[in-house]
Amino acid sequence: MRLVYVFDAYCGWCHGFATTIREVAARHPHLPIEVVSGGLFVGERRVPIGRFGYIDGANAKISEITGARFGAGYQRLIADGSFVMDSEAAARGFAALRTTGTHSPVELAEIMQSAFYLDGHSLSEPGTYRLIATSAGLDADAVVEAFQDPASLAAAHADFERAARLGATGFPTLVAIRGDEVVTLARGNATADEVTTRIAALG
Repeated sequence: MRLVYVFDAYCGWCHGFATTIREVAARHPHLPIEVVSGGLFVGERRVPIGRFGYIDGANAKISEITGARFGAGYQRLIADGSFVMDSEAAARGFAALRTTGTHSPVELAEIMQSAFYLDGHSLSEPGTYRLIATSAGLDADAVVEAFQDPASLAAAHADFERAARLGATGFPTLVAIRGDEVVTLARGNATADEVTTRIAALG
C-alpha cells in the first residue's frame, strides 16, 4: 500500500494540513507517500487575490481548526490584493524541487507553502526557488534551472491529470492505493489520529 497526497501550494487548507501529513509520514515510515499538485488556481481562477472575498474568513477558520499561522509577508499580499496565485507555476516549482531527490515530497510541500503563507514569496518567481533551495540545503542553481525547464511544466500538467484520475476535486485529498483500489483517507481537514484509524481499517 502507498499514499498519495494531492495538494496545491496556494491552498490554505493544505497549509493547515501540513501538520497532519507530516505526522502521518512519521507514524507510517513503511508507507511511501507521493505528493501531487492539484491545480487549484488555473485558467479563469488566475485572478488578483483581492477578488476572492472569502480569504480572510477562510484563513481565520484554518487557524482556528488547525493552528496554522499566516505570516506578515503573506498578510501584506492579502492587504494589497493585486497578487495573482498561479497554481501552474507553483506546480512547476514543486516538480523542480522533487527532482533533487534529497528531501521527502512531504517536506518539500511544507517548505514551499511556508515560503508563501509565512513569508509572502511568489511561487511564480525563480528567485523564490533559489531562496527555498538555499534554506533547504539544496543546489539552488539546479533547482532554478529545473523550474525554468519545460520538463517541469509537463510534470505539472501530468500532476493535474493524475489528481483528476484519483478523484481529487478539492484539496487537500489523501488517498491510499492498494493494487487497483483507491481509498480516500482525507478530503479537506483531518487529524493524524483520524487518518491513522482509517489506515488501520484497511488492514
